Amino acid sequence: MRASLLQIAVEPDESVEDRRERAAALVRAESDADLVVLPELWTAGAFAYSAWSDAAEPVDGPTAGAMAAAARDAGVWLHAGSIVERAPAGSDPLEGEGRLYNTSLLFDPSGTLRHTYRKIHRFGFDTGEAVAMGAGQRIVAADTPLGTLGLATCYDLRFPEQFRLLVDAGAEVLVVPAGWPAGRREHWRLLVRARAVECQAYVLACCDAGENGGVEQAGHSMVVDPWGEVLAEAGAGEEVLRVEVDPTRVARVRADFPVLRDRVLGLPEPRR
Repeated sequence: MRASLLQIAVEPDESVEDRRERAAALVRAESDADLVVLPELWTAGAFAYSAWSDAAEPVDGPTAGAMAAAARDAGVWLHAGSIVERAPAGSDPLEGEGRLYNTSLLFDPSGTLRHTYRKIHRFGFDTGEAVAMGAGQRIVAADTPLGTLGLATCYDLRFPEQFRLLVDAGAEVLVVPAGWPAGRREHWRLLVRARAVECQAYVLACCDAGENGGVEQAGHSMVVDPWGEVLAEAGAGEEVLRVEVDPTRVARVRADFPVLRDRVLGLPEPRR
């Protein structure tokens, strides 16, 4: 499987419309890939809190339309990072009409929106995302011809229990868009590898570059294999990271070093 991570710069002097058009062009340029991944909240900016309400859109809004067309034109599976979603009427009562969510979009090569994931863990403690957005309620593992993709977003990386649940749901490749700050870059690099090792899965972690909301982004998008080896890592600036991934390696690593089989402490029955 050929994967391309689009580490795009998110800066306040570029309009959402212009960045959407630029991102679509970058996706179309990756027609040799099987899976293309964009970062978190690349339309509005992960720390540009004041811009979120104006940038909010439904999951069938302009960003989804542009990304669906780009996925179709390139013939790729596209994890289009995340958008600021405004929940429509008739939303799940656990969530709520009119609320904002940090929502990831996964398109197939025909441009069909196959899965969405609302970020479960909201960053900010008593500020920012933690108060401005609702929390997702569902673990999402997407069955695709490329393998089962486990979806998570940025701050979710700090909660290993979510990734164990994704493994239980069959995830072999963990896709993590992010808007991680540069000041905690080493936490990012550590946690991406840790999730790969403990889950014995690939992690495709795509981070923003640039600066928004006064916060410099970490960049350093990474692809890590099920043994914890870094297959590719970007620098701090805008960059396209391309890497070959062997999905069959997940089963081999899990068979050769069957640590997941030895799980106890009230978790699912060990696999024999």
